[in-house]
Order: sequence, then C-alpha cells, then structure tokens
Amino acid sequence: MRLATFLVGTERRVGVVDAAGGALRDVSALLPPGTGVTELIEDWARRGGELAAGLAGAPVLRLNEVRLAAPIPVPRRNILCVGKNYLEHAGEFNRSGFDASAQEDRPAHPIIFTKAPSTVVGPYDPVELHPTVTGAVDYEVELAVLIGTGGRAIAAEDAYAHVWGYTIVNDVTARDLQRDHRQWFLGKSLDTHCPMGPFAVTADEVTVDELEVSCRVNGELRQKAAVRDLIFDIPTLIATLSAGMTLQPGDVIATGTPAGVGIGFDPPRFLSDGDVVEMSISGLGSLRNEFREDIR
Repeated sequence: MRLATFLVGTERRVGVVDAAGGALRDVSALLPPGTGVTELIEDWARRGGELAAGLAGAPVLRLNEVRLAAPIPVPRRNILCVGKNYLEHAGEFNRSGFDASAQEDRPAHPIIFTKAPSTVVGPYDPVELHPTVTGAVDYEVELAVLIGTGGRAIAAEDAYAHVWGYTIVNDVTARDLQRDHRQWFLGKSLDTHCPMGPFAVTADEVTVDELEVSCRVNGELRQKAAVRDLIFDIPTLIATLSAGMTLQPGDVIATGTPAGVGIGFDPPRFLSDGDVVEMSISGLGSLRNEFREDIR
C-alpha cells in the first residue's frame, strides 16, 4: 500500500495512492480524527485491514489535483541519519576538505547523526537556501526506512520484521556549517532541509536489494547507485541504532547517499537560487524541489 499526506486548505488528510493510475483515495473518514501516517503505522496491525476493507468506498481524487505534503510532515523525533555509507561517497567527502570527521573511506562502524523534525517539507515544496547562514548548500538522495514495530536490542536477522516501509528523503546539507561545527547536527538541520516523499510505501511492495537511487540537478544526472551497495545494510543499521536505544513506530532512518554530491566536484557545485533537484528511487516515486534564497 502507498500512503500519502495531502492538504485541503491547511487540513492534513491521509490518502491511499494508486500511483499507476494517478489517483488517490481520501481515507480520512475511515480513521479516527487526528490520525496521520505516523499513527497509522503505529496501529497498522488493526488499521491496515480496516483501510483495505473500506477503500472501495473512499472518495477518489486525481493526484495532480492535490497538494502533497511529506508523508510524515512532523516526525515525533529527530530523523536518524547515516553518513558515509557508500564507499565512493565516503571517498569524495574525505577529499573535499569539508569532512571534519575521521578520514576513512570505509568506516569501521556506522556514522550516526540526526536532523531536526523542522527540516521536513513536502516532495514538491520549495527549499530555502538560507544565504545569510550558509553559502554551501548541497543535495543527497537517500532511501529512508520507516519503523513499524519498535523495539530495543533488535537482532540484525530480525530487523526487517520491524520495518513498516520506505520513502525518499533529500538530506540537504549546509557543508560549511557541517565542517565548521564538526558535529553535523547544525549543518543538517536548517529549516526545509529534508524534502520527503512523495509516498510512504509498505515493505511488502518493495524488494530492497533491487532499488536504485538517482538524483538530477537542473536535468543533469549527478547521483545513481544501487541500495545493495550500502556499506552497512539496513539490518545492520537497525541493530546498531536499537542496541541501547528503543526505536519507535514512525521513526525515520535515512540510510546514506551515494557519490555525486556537490562537494565531489572540483570546484564544488553547490546549489543556487532557482536550481531544481529531482530525486527518484525505483518503485517509490520522485521528489522535485526548487531551491530559493527566500521562500516566504
């Protein structure tokens, strides 16, 4: 199943998407008031069946007639992120002069950081460049894992039983802040710096090892890689994160970006006013965001 969060005025509603047909069914009336995608994920064992049973009677809308928000517009907690998780990207980052972490092309352990919930915007929303704060805004296409069943000390062999599904994120990064502050939180957490979506797709619709991620800037292909090339795979990431920290339903784990980001060029190719970044993952859809100096 593919879930979407869409807006009617300022009201957020939940839809079930038929992506092939370009349609969406508004299932908000089938859910308790205030239920969003996070709450659905949390109670999926019960609510998922109810949605499937009532889907035929839900109103149908055309996808191109609604405004999509991020499937999880306001995560309950920081987005959990993984750095330097593709070998070629780890190398380009090390050589860039912007990496203030240990200079290793293959980290011995997953590099974990977080992004603030206020970074999240929709799949087609504008993204702010924050020109008074940074002059080095970069893009990173990433597969994001959505936790369904929470838990602590999850074994790698059991990890996929805790995955509800997947979505796409752009881990937008202010490289100068990332470098200067050494710990990455500030450089990763400027407002609007995590476009997400377009849908939240249940795990049963996805074969993870067959997924490919790609990114284009103004139509130019910059990033393309297979998810199976992650240094630390999804079970390893879940086992690492949950070793002493309880994962919760609705947690978002961004798994890392491949080579081809702006700092990988000489000189670096950072984003400018009017640049359009398009990101796709096979089977999950695409993001398309324009970067602007001022989005007010």
